[in-house]
Amino acid sequence: MGAGHVTAKRRIAYVFPIYNEEGTIPTLYERMIETTAPLLDRYDLEFVFVDDGSRDRSLELLLELRTRDSRVSVYSLSRNFGHQIAVTAGLDHAEADAVIIMDADLQDPPAVSLELIERWEAGAQVVYAQRRSRKDSPFKRVTASVFYWVLTRLASIEIPRDTGDFRLLDRRVVEELRKYREQNRFLRGLVSYVGFRQEAVLFDRDARHAGVTGYPLRKMLRFASDGILGFSTAPLKLISRLGAVLSALAFVGVVYVLFVRLATPELAVPGWAFVMISMLLLGGLQLVMLGVLGSYIGRIYVETQARPLYAIQLAATDGERKP
Repeated sequence: MGAGHVTAKRRIAYVFPIYNEEGTIPTLYERMIETTAPLLDRYDLEFVFVDDGSRDRSLELLLELRTRDSRVSVYSLSRNFGHQIAVTAGLDHAEADAVIIMDADLQDPPAVSLELIERWEAGAQVVYAQRRSRKDSPFKRVTASVFYWVLTRLASIEIPRDTGDFRLLDRRVVEELRKYREQNRFLRGLVSYVGFRQEAVLFDRDARHAGVTGYPLRKMLRFASDGILGFSTAPLKLISRLGAVLSALAFVGVVYVLFVRLATPELAVPGWAFVMISMLLLGGLQLVMLGVLGSYIGRIYVETQARPLYAIQLAATDGERKP
């Protein structure tokens, strides 16, 4: 190696989706600076913040950080597109050898990211943080447990339990993910789908630092449906099984009606039983079938529109602010 040769540092980018996080941004930035200080002699760092249409002072605070630290890049989406789209925007714009996705509420401990990097240095291409414990409400813990139980049994690929989007992705994995542009995104499923060498790091998830969750029950249900419908055709197969079960129940009902008619004709009311059994069972079956088919058809309709995933109204990066 010739004299004066300088080996270029590798680059690590942290991606943070932001939605109404004004109460956590200053603390998050301070924690990240403190935590990543040991990395500075080996890596160049970038902190990519994607503001997902926040209605508070989040964007203002992020732009202030940008003026103080050139490693901070800020992308403001034109409206609220949702957490998964915001993360996707961050992955699209993070140019680094490895990208670490973290939530901004400090439930993902910044110190764990150092463990993710160690596994990456050892050869892993995807290192996901797997929750050993979590300080969430009982309702959140129960619903999360049910979701992963259902997903494990229905998904066509293996998606690790008790994982969120907190993970490190090698550059090759990020480049592969950029090819997948479906609207109804379930990123942890996509990461499992693309493969590569994947390893887990166990951690204890902290309580939310400030603010309220960006995933109320309605969004949680939609997110769960994206995970199940996006990686499983089991609901479609379930239709035929449900049809068989309801048909069997209808047959039992017919046998019962015939028994009453023959054994105790004085108790039989002509016509009503057969009509009610037929209407309820067949009507319920049809509604269930239409609902499941509608969910898949709706997803097909959205994908065929081929609309861009998001729009950026402001980008503050590389010393410039671009409208």
